[in-house]
Amino acid sequence: MVKLTKTYIDEVKPPEKGFAMHWDDKVAGYGLRVTAGGVRSFIAQGRVRGKSVIVTIGRYGLYPEDKARKRAQSILQGMREGIDPRDAKKADEAMRVTLGEVCEAYVSRPGKLKASTRTEYKRHVDKVFAAWKDKPIVQITEDDVRKRHRTLVEGGLDGKKGAPASANAAMVTLRILLNFAGRQYRRGDGTPLIQRNPVEVLKDHWAPMGSRTDRYIDRRRIGEVWNALHEARANAKDHHALASIDLTLFLLLSGARRDEGATLTWDRVNIDDEDPSNCWWHLDERKRGEPLWLPLSSQAVAVLKGRPRLKDNPYVFPSWSKTGHVTEARAPMELVSTVAGKHLSLHDLRRTFTNIAMRECLIEKFRTDLLTGHKPVQEDVTARNYLDLARLEWLQPEVQKIGDWIELQARVAEAKAKGENVVPLRA
Repeated sequence: MVKLTKTYIDEVKPPEKGFAMHWDDKVAGYGLRVTAGGVRSFIAQGRVRGKSVIVTIGRYGLYPEDKARKRAQSILQGMREGIDPRDAKKADEAMRVTLGEVCEAYVSRPGKLKASTRTEYKRHVDKVFAAWKDKPIVQITEDDVRKRHRTLVEGGLDGKKGAPASANAAMVTLRILLNFAGRQYRRGDGTPLIQRNPVEVLKDHWAPMGSRTDRYIDRRRIGEVWNALHEARANAKDHHALASIDLTLFLLLSGARRDEGATLTWDRVNIDDEDPSNCWWHLDERKRGEPLWLPLSSQAVAVLKGRPRLKDNPYVFPSWSKTGHVTEARAPMELVSTVAGKHLSLHDLRRTFTNIAMRECLIEKFRTDLLTGHKPVQEDVTARNYLDLARLEWLQPEVQKIGDWIELQARVAEAKAKGENVVPLRA
């Protein structure tokens, strides 16, 4: 043993190979490790719960000897009290983990999330919680959550228009990420990093959004909405605006979910000018799981045939964004909401499709469920084991009936706008 001083450390010679240990004669367990390459590092060695533990304190030159000695004494005392410094180090790192890091860890788990879900979580962190992205999650307080939620409810992301549904959705994402962090990270005493999820403060304060079943375009407004979208389409300012409008029309005519339509690629579309029953679009990544081939009405075919095909972009509704496709249709949906007289989202076009199918076109629920990609409630042994519920081109007459009904309402609305005396007859 020697007295570890700056002079001694400067003069000690490296071993010919491997490393050599030099232990201090005053502080038991405090030492210097010198490698054959001349690297000198301070260490502390002790026992925790009967097991030998060696901890590297720091490299000499970057860590002065007097500071290393005090640090070693603190670590060794902790070992005598049963504290494993490796756990303490992990705890220190956990206390610094940021919301952005938690999100990346959560969405990067192999095979756990759909690509669209990963994109949505990242979007919430990057945009809705941008100010918190690089902030340790232990510093996100209940008051922070209340204020951010209220801001989104009253003014939305841009401060111009309230967005209660988006506010609630973003907070659900935050709650999921913080719960994940609570399971994955520990404090120095072994307790979860997140002791109480701050989003729980919203339990009694979620933004009311009304009944979901009310959120669809009223039958008396559907024609006006159709005409307004086509007028906007004729005056679209650029390709991105046009793609957003066409996506809106496609979702209205197909009943698809937003991401199902937005991520549609041309290799999953088939248009047959001679045979309407051979016009379909294919879903290979679905919420329910199984792939589907869904029929297209002549109105949906017209929308798709009017879409420009970009050479280096496979998407039907392309965008200049990182995803390569449209993810939102804010301007068209603001137009739809204005004409319909209520705030609506892209998912509400799916509700509109369902209401038109069952209430206006009298399409039975079993077929409506299939067209919207839901597992039919009435599915029996025959349907489950013998009926092809993947290739649904045989439902083309039903989807055509929906497209024709919408187009009829558009003609009626146009005639009324011109002052003509119109009495629509129910089919």
